Amino acid sequence: MFLESLGADASVYNAFQPYAARGLVLARVATSQRDHYRLFTAAGEVAAEASGALWYRTPDRAGMPVTGDWVAARVEDSYGIVEAVLPRKTVFSRRAAGRRDEEQPVAANIDLVFLVCGLDGDFNLRRLERYLTLAAQAGAQAVVVLNKTDLCPDVETRTAETSAVARGAPIVATTTTTSGGVDKLREFLAYGRTVALLGSSGVGKSAIVNCLLGEWRLPTNEVRASDSRGRHTTTRRELIPLAGGGAVIDTPGMRELQLWAGEDSVDRTFDDIAEFASRCRFRDCSHSGENGCEVAGAVADGMVSAERWKSYRKLIAEARRHEEKSDRLVAAEGKKRDKATERAIRALYRHKGL
Repeated sequence: MFLESLGADASVYNAFQPYAARGLVLARVATSQRDHYRLFTAAGEVAAEASGALWYRTPDRAGMPVTGDWVAARVEDSYGIVEAVLPRKTVFSRRAAGRRDEEQPVAANIDLVFLVCGLDGDFNLRRLERYLTLAAQAGAQAVVVLNKTDLCPDVETRTAETSAVARGAPIVATTTTTSGGVDKLREFLAYGRTVALLGSSGVGKSAIVNCLLGEWRLPTNEVRASDSRGRHTTTRRELIPLAGGGAVIDTPGMRELQLWAGEDSVDRTFDDIAEFASRCRFRDCSHSGENGCEVAGAVADGMVSAERWKSYRKLIAEARRHEEKSDRLVAAEGKKRDKATERAIRALYRHKGL
């Protein structure tokens, strides 16, 4: 029953069935650090690493195990070798930091995301829009958590500002100094449900997890008074079982959050702007002030803020670049396969003397 409490359902067991016939064990990745893993199995926890065959079969690092993955592992002498990663139901990914144009999965098989924002000097609606877009891309439901209400003189105003951005996502205001509001977060927990906490360093993710666990299990640290930025107290992504079933995933803060999402995900986050855009006179309208542009009119009339409009244009441009690069990569891979097939056919003809 332990794996069921972590979310193992019929789809997981069906995907695992071929590996069970080979004597492998179903497990869920609790932590992933530098190609070393800690797995939850029905029999307990084991340390593990990936098999050479898995490295060979996996086209890129994005397909290797991450926290939250369901895997098939060979366990001997209390040590595991991960042989396969089962299909992911959801995966929260970002573009890798720096210049690399690579997907970097943060956590997999998430049912719900707590997007944690600090109500101190680090409060940033534009960053929240990025998190909401990535949550939409992942296919996970989002809950916005406004933490540190004890440091905010006007929580109602901040909540109203957040509501205009969250577009219907639930908003919960909390403080971990007195656990105020954290009980409201418990309402989103459930047997078999996995909740991931995402947000910048210092917003209080680990402190919220400690409150949900009912014990001070994860280390926390103070933020800088000058800019309310936190230090990376949490250094790894960790899946933690809850006493009543289900699990939470604590994650390190992400200072750089580049999109790994398509235009549809941006439009779902900015559904108000997407609705105005659908009414434009021309289908190829750039929404830059053309005659009859519904979006420009909505901005001029104050129905859409200039800041939100600027954020939308920035994110949609990033999403388009991402989709264009993805299309080029797919085309390049297709050409490689075609050339490889052509070489194989030629080699076969030469072998037969044709």
